[in-house]
Amino acid sequence: MSMANQTTVTEFILLGLFSDPQLQTFLFLVFLVIYLSTLGGNVAIMLVTRADSHLGTPMYFLLSHLSFSDICFSSVTVPKMLETLLSERKTISVSCCFAQMFFLLLSGCSEVFILSAMAYDRYAAICDPLRYMRTMSKRVCSQLVAGAWLIGSLYALINTLPLLALHFCGPNTINHFSCELPSLVALSLIKLSCSVTHQMELVTFLGSFLFTLPPFLLTLTSYVCIITAILRISSSTGRQKAFSTCSSHLIVVTTFYGTLIIVYILPKTKMLRELNKVFSVFYTILTPLANPLIYSLRNKEVMEALRKAVRNSVAGINTQYIRRLELPYQVGGQC
Repeated sequence: MSMANQTTVTEFILLGLFSDPQLQTFLFLVFLVIYLSTLGGNVAIMLVTRADSHLGTPMYFLLSHLSFSDICFSSVTVPKMLETLLSERKTISVSCCFAQMFFLLLSGCSEVFILSAMAYDRYAAICDPLRYMRTMSKRVCSQLVAGAWLIGSLYALINTLPLLALHFCGPNTINHFSCELPSLVALSLIKLSCSVTHQMELVTFLGSFLFTLPPFLLTLTSYVCIITAILRISSSTGRQKAFSTCSSHLIVVTTFYGTLIIVYILPKTKMLRELNKVFSVFYTILTPLANPLIYSLRNKEVMEALRKAVRNSVAGINTQYIRRLELPYQVGGQC
């Protein structure tokens, strides 16, 4: 059949997490609460790290940008997921699908590089503390963050632009809750095309390898050096104090990379194919929620800054309320 006689697909059908309609409303409420909590927690981290002078160190500067990337990462997929959970026609247009891919790759790749920059920051603080402020100066931190978003944009363009040349003629069903590339889902999306996709699959594989392996190796190398340096500390109190400065980041990195490895690298057995969507929920929806919780609950400085911000907000509200109560009496006295 010639290309001209084939029907052009203008939208894809997202099958979502589960097909049981009785679960749709429950999942909608669960993911809505998670998404609102993600926004609230990460916005709080961003505001507190900028407002409190005690949190002006490079670590908290990078943490605020990690929170921003978490907001972007979660906002790319969750709103559309919430829409499809309540709608009978669970579709997404081809152009919106490609846009979702682009911003998911952009924010996801940027987050990977920001996490590696945070690992390098912890390495500089523990292994070379005397030159830490010079090594992680404000200029260096800004360059690391800018580089993370620049590389993320390049990675997203390399993987998304070739899709514009593909012709989709059916079927149009994607067994996932989002348009995700270059996971098993995205490869299945490429296979939905009736165009030749061998070059696209090669570009997807090489792009994933070149853009994700270096930050992973940098993070791994940093923590090997950090753990080695901690083990050399003679006192147990010193080791515990040194480890506490990087434990939160280590938990975040382990969670993020652990789910990524399961989805992207492990062999796609029948069981893992069914679980891929569930594991995707972890790093696209739950990890952005977990990051502010981990950093706030395990970090005394962040907790104290949050308490201070809450106290100041409550005090400000009380002051305004008292002034409003006193205003009628002041006006009456002047009369």
